[in-house]
Amino acid sequence: MNPIPHDQLLGQLRWRYATKQFDPAKKIPAETWAALEESLVLTPSSCGLQPWKFLVIQDSALREQLKAVSWGQGQVTDASHLVVFAAKRENTPEDIETYMACIAEARNQPIDHPSISGFKKMVIETSNARPNLEWNARQIYIALGNFMTSAALLGVDTCPLEGLDPAKYDEILGLEAQNLATTVACVAGYRAESDKYAALPKVRFKKDRVVEYR
Repeated sequence: MNPIPHDQLLGQLRWRYATKQFDPAKKIPAETWAALEESLVLTPSSCGLQPWKFLVIQDSALREQLKAVSWGQGQVTDASHLVVFAAKRENTPEDIETYMACIAEARNQPIDHPSISGFKKMVIETSNARPNLEWNARQIYIALGNFMTSAALLGVDTCPLEGLDPAKYDEILGLEAQNLATTVACVAGYRAESDKYAALPKVRFKKDRVVEYR
């Protein structure tokens, strides 16, 4: 597989910004969204546990409810897609068993193969040693970054949303009963021509301030 040119990658990363105004008339094509959805599925996670669920909110009435608990941010209703990134509150034994079964199927090995049983023991010990929700919420930001970078490469605008009430999101979406907790949301679509922020220069620290070789 041939990598994309360096200048193309950097060009798209410089093009992207946290879009403040979306054009509600512009929708992400189905095939483009399918690729972005797959980018979420392919996100790496600690131990490969994938301790999350990505809720794609399509219902307009539901998005209006979420807007009301998102500081009234118009992106919630105007963007083509709204994704709520929810972390597992606890990594349950069933979650781990399901993951091991997926490994066995993908690698065509019996579930009691030493490589799987040994890995399972390590995963259980690691999970028991950490506060699950805190650990899983950190994994969510890997998925968020992967999603936003993938979107930029496909010419799709995004904006991460932490300006929201997670408890209210959980209540509206019924997440606690599903062993989930809202961590962050992200909207995706296409910038409105009236969004003045699109033309502003990107502001970043100089490289030598944030990158250090030792």
